[in-house]
Amino acid sequence: MVTITNIVYLISASFFILGLKWLGSPKTARKGNFLSMLGMLIAIVVTLLDKNILDFTYIIAGLIIGAAIGAYAAKTVEMTAMPQMVALFNGFGGAASALVAYSEYVRVGAHMPLDVSITLVLSLLIGVVTFVGSLVAYAKLQGLMTGAPITFPGQKFANGILLLIALVLGSFFVAEPAVPTFLLVIIGVALVLGITSVIPIGGADMPVVISLLNSYSGLAAAMTGFVLSNNVLIISGALVGASGIILTNIMCKAMNRSLANVLFGAVGTADGGGTGAKKDKAEVTQYTAEDAAVVLDSARSVIIIPGYGLAVAQAQHVLHEFAELLMQKGIKVRYAIHPVAGRMPGHMNVLLAEANVPYDMLYEMDQINDDFQNTDVALVIGANDVINPAARTQKDSPLYGMPILNVDQARTVMIIKRSLSPGFAGVDNELFYDPKTMMLFGDAKEMVTELVKEIKNI
Repeated sequence: MVTITNIVYLISASFFILGLKWLGSPKTARKGNFLSMLGMLIAIVVTLLDKNILDFTYIIAGLIIGAAIGAYAAKTVEMTAMPQMVALFNGFGGAASALVAYSEYVRVGAHMPLDVSITLVLSLLIGVVTFVGSLVAYAKLQGLMTGAPITFPGQKFANGILLLIALVLGSFFVAEPAVPTFLLVIIGVALVLGITSVIPIGGADMPVVISLLNSYSGLAAAMTGFVLSNNVLIISGALVGASGIILTNIMCKAMNRSLANVLFGAVGTADGGGTGAKKDKAEVTQYTAEDAAVVLDSARSVIIIPGYGLAVAQAQHVLHEFAELLMQKGIKVRYAIHPVAGRMPGHMNVLLAEANVPYDMLYEMDQINDDFQNTDVALVIGANDVINPAARTQKDSPLYGMPILNVDQARTVMIIKRSLSPGFAGVDNELFYDPKTMMLFGDAKEMVTELVKEIKNI
């Protein structure tokens, strides 16, 4: 039976790897997601059969309750709240790993090999930090607490001391596994560390935080796999942990910042409001939807740059209708996607996919950046930091060095935005005041709806 179980685990692991590969492309993402789920289902079934469980009552009850919660969330959670849900899922993954690992300790007691006791400590530490940190990330994204960095004197030093305490206590437990008090104190330290390690991170850096917490949840699962001697859990956890780290690195490169700067730099404002624009709204040339429609009608090429404002207004469906109207007039339309646009990795891609925007219309920053100089109109909807020229010129800016979309190189720039307030980094955007920029103030959905009406009337 052990040999059969390991063979099935190997098949499941192959499904995970292939599914992860397919998730790398929008065209095969659904297939990859399904294959990964199938692999996990097979692994779970085989594990349950292999353990000779006598009573499945609680397991079946858990499956029903979990499936009901998952189905309800899938049907009711808005796309704008997807980052919050992902943060919660990361947290639940970490909590599950910690609970399972501690349960195994309660079952086995002090009779644990050295390698198992080490991975038990790591599972509890990483799992609890992931759980609490994810709850803080959820609270920031949901607006239950300020999205601005929360700092206090000696914060980095305090976090270092907490981590050191956890590691020292872990060493004591490995030496004396019969003393559960060490584990309980480690859990308490991890609870505090989960809070203090996430509160100094601002809203602009939430995509990186979500990726990192996702990696943590995978590492916690892998450590629990070692505790249980379960190969498929080790493999799946390692895959999640590694992919999360890779994605985190990609996000940091897209912002031209180190991970340490993201975690400890305390960059950002509460809600992207900043401290106010440097110039008054009256000094900016404000245009109407009718004015914009005239310019768009005479354009040959348009690049649309979606941002978080698009998600908040839930304007993706009307935007797709607008783009189709332009294409019917023979205008070339494309979407430019910045790696950190939105509040989680791939947020804009998922949002536009929900509106059935064709995948071949979506272009990553590196693919389309050189085309802005030959583009008639760059239409920005709810984006700010990712188009801010300050990233090129202001050396004292937290955005300096971050690769941005070259929107300012287009012949005409249209920006749909509620106000002149800076983005999450709190840096005023000089592009708002550029003579070739047409500012369209208002809700993204309402303004794009007006553009649709005006385009139809031309």
